[in-house]
Amino acid sequence: MARIVTLTLNPAIDETVLLERLRPGHVHRASGVAFHPGGKGVNVASCLADWGQPVIATGILGRGNAGTFEALFTAKHITDAFLRVPGETRTNIKLSHDGETTDINLPGLKISPEENTRIFEQTVALADADTLMVLGGSLPEGIAENIYANLTLALHARGARVLLDTSGQPLTRALQAAQLPYCIKPNRAELEFYTGCALNSDAAMVEAARQLIARGVSLVAISLGAEGALFVTAQEVLRAALPALRVTSTVGAGDAMVAGIIAALSGNAGLDATARLATAFAAAKLQQAGANLPARQIVETLCTQVQITK
Repeated sequence: MARIVTLTLNPAIDETVLLERLRPGHVHRASGVAFHPGGKGVNVASCLADWGQPVIATGILGRGNAGTFEALFTAKHITDAFLRVPGETRTNIKLSHDGETTDINLPGLKISPEENTRIFEQTVALADADTLMVLGGSLPEGIAENIYANLTLALHARGARVLLDTSGQPLTRALQAAQLPYCIKPNRAELEFYTGCALNSDAAMVEAARQLIARGVSLVAISLGAEGALFVTAQEVLRAALPALRVTSTVGAGDAMVAGIIAALSGNAGLDATARLATAFAAAKLQQAGANLPARQIVETLCTQVQITK
């Protein structure tokens, strides 16, 4: 089984405030609040741990409030390989209302050149030819926008397969590099930012994916929210979707999809099975608060209900 490592350079403690509805400019009374350690790689690791998959989580944490993350890693038996730096990890505010989530993301830590070098070298050292590496999320101040491009090159040289899930310039720089990731999981808006044009149809999104595959990406998974996702390889194109489900929280649904892809890849699953598991992970997470999965049997049942269109 492949070694799985997730990297989160800009983690956050998600403060989720529960509201019946959101009315801008009005006073609201919250029905509850919850705090969850998060960030793309942390969320992916959390879901994989719930699935029973061993996982190593690395990245950068502020020493001031690292305990919240350490409690998660201990509870879920996630191997903690995070670099600690002075200061506190940021808090992100998530307003849960009307079946949706409004995010207010705060600035992260400021990373020194020495810390930048240390986390780069530490991440590469964790990889070998049997490693699946998840690079995900935004970047804190002090880390250059080409770090994912540089990490992908260094990790590829060690034989690792990289799944990249980021947006904006870090995604663009990584996709403009000579060595592209093994897999990417953009949503429609992120893919449109990279291409610089509207992608208003499946055909347009598939064409954009195929251009990346022609340059070396093996799998492009385009998440489309309630519409499911498109999974594109050099040989196949699949749309995977599930009927509408009860939604407890949308926080981390995309990260759960990444976890499903990684779980499938670690078992050398084909595209159909990968699409099913990734979609089931995302759907199962929608019924949970935070980046958590329900019992394995529930996820497996959802797998059988995923509708695949070729």
